[in-house]
Amino acid sequence: MEITIAQALYFLPTIFLVLVIYNLLTKSSEAKRRRTNLPPSPPALPFIGHLLLLKQPVHRALQNLSNKYGPIYSLKLGVRNAIVVSSPSLAEECLNRNDIVFANRPNNFLGWKIIGYNYKTMGASPYGPHWRNLRRLSTVELLSAARLNSFLPVRRDEVKRLVNGLVSEVSGRPGFGHVAMRSRLVDLSMNVMMRMVAGKRYFGTEAGEGRCGEGERFKELIREVFELSATSNPVDFLPAMRWVDFSGLEKRMWEAKGKIDGFFQGLIDERRNDDGAKDATERKTMIDTLLSLQESEPETYSDEIIKGHVMVSFNFKISLTFFSPRTDSSAATIEWAMSLLLNHPKILNKARAEIDNIVGNNRLVDESDYVKLPYLQGIINETLRLYPPAPTLVPHQSSEDCTVGGYSVKKGTMLIVNAWAIHRDPAIWEDPTRFWPERYEGAEVEPYKFIPFGMGRRSCPGTGLANRVVGMTLGALIQCFDWKRTNEALLDMLEGQGLTMPKAEPLEALCKPRDCIDNAFTVM
Repeated sequence: MEITIAQALYFLPTIFLVLVIYNLLTKSSEAKRRRTNLPPSPPALPFIGHLLLLKQPVHRALQNLSNKYGPIYSLKLGVRNAIVVSSPSLAEECLNRNDIVFANRPNNFLGWKIIGYNYKTMGASPYGPHWRNLRRLSTVELLSAARLNSFLPVRRDEVKRLVNGLVSEVSGRPGFGHVAMRSRLVDLSMNVMMRMVAGKRYFGTEAGEGRCGEGERFKELIREVFELSATSNPVDFLPAMRWVDFSGLEKRMWEAKGKIDGFFQGLIDERRNDDGAKDATERKTMIDTLLSLQESEPETYSDEIIKGHVMVSFNFKISLTFFSPRTDSSAATIEWAMSLLLNHPKILNKARAEIDNIVGNNRLVDESDYVKLPYLQGIINETLRLYPPAPTLVPHQSSEDCTVGGYSVKKGTMLIVNAWAIHRDPAIWEDPTRFWPERYEGAEVEPYKFIPFGMGRRSCPGTGLANRVVGMTLGALIQCFDWKRTNEALLDMLEGQGLTMPKAEPLEALCKPRDCIDNAFTVM
């Protein structure tokens, strides 16, 4: 239907009035901001504030705002106040000097409440005695160097299975064979975690009789949770809309929570009833450790707390944030690294030469070799710099008033640290978008310039495990195969949607087993 000039003129006074009110509100907000010494802020819409500015990919949208408003600025996300920082000095000020102030997580997020066992998991729990106990448990009992070393045979076995699977897929073909890498890398990472947590394999073609179907069901559960957490939930920022259950989101979350809870309870009950496994120290899983603690402190280590720890182990803690879903960070990092190497064959050849020289051709590269392979370390560091597992880290929240960068920050303000922007800042990094592992040779990077796993009290406790899995897996793929792209075009390095910044296009490549592979290890 066409609108006449007369009709358009009829609406002009209303439009003019709305614009005047909006202008007055904007000026009033700006004046208030200056009086209270708040960080600079973009113009905000009534009611929703700056929510519409958080476009995917969020880290790039936040960096565009930083280019205009500076390394610290404030946002109004519905009823939530937030600040965004994108410089090492400000990150250090927030997460070192004001570490305790920003040790909390944002509260009242529906996903964290429902699927996160009412904020009882380590990722979602507020800072306090409960969180400190969970953190101590993770760093001392579950993810200590000694405990990780005890699971080294598991990681070795999974890397060997990955290599064997690739050999089997391309064997018998002349020259190079085509392989899809993402599903294989995810299966490896999930199997490592499942064997550490519950003592059994679930994923891949060799998961074991009766387990393949169970593993697929678990994958479906994971996929369902990711989809739910990817769905925008206005209630997290606009609680007045709580009476509206958008697309049945809350109901679906409760249903998914029930399924996950049942699956994890089954794992706990299985280990609880397996007395033989609990008596074998070398087979002691994370669930076994938690069950032994439950015997002496049943209230502190209830089944619900144990299930929360299992959930954190499978990386759900960040998938429940408001931005987007989490994919497995170790698998994503290896996929990015392989993609970068395929686009830079000279770097790939240099890394292979280092491994051949240090490790040789008579055995598979091992975790103990990693400290002697500085170029491989540089490749992984450079991958984490360009494609950090959590480009905006996990949001923090201030527990009291404080000062950041000379500006006032009120209690209850959400803190977003744009690690992606810090990692690509030309004032900090020479040629910041270039993949250049040599930049780490003989140089030590200051801690707050390189923060792929966060920093401070709430930094990722699984960093040691992630480095071990990524280092040995990537080293084995470089050592055992010749690689090239499926065609002459460079691989698309576009980022997909997701808090862990997954690669938009799953990695597919051509590979050929090297002559040394039979000497490296006996094919299982």
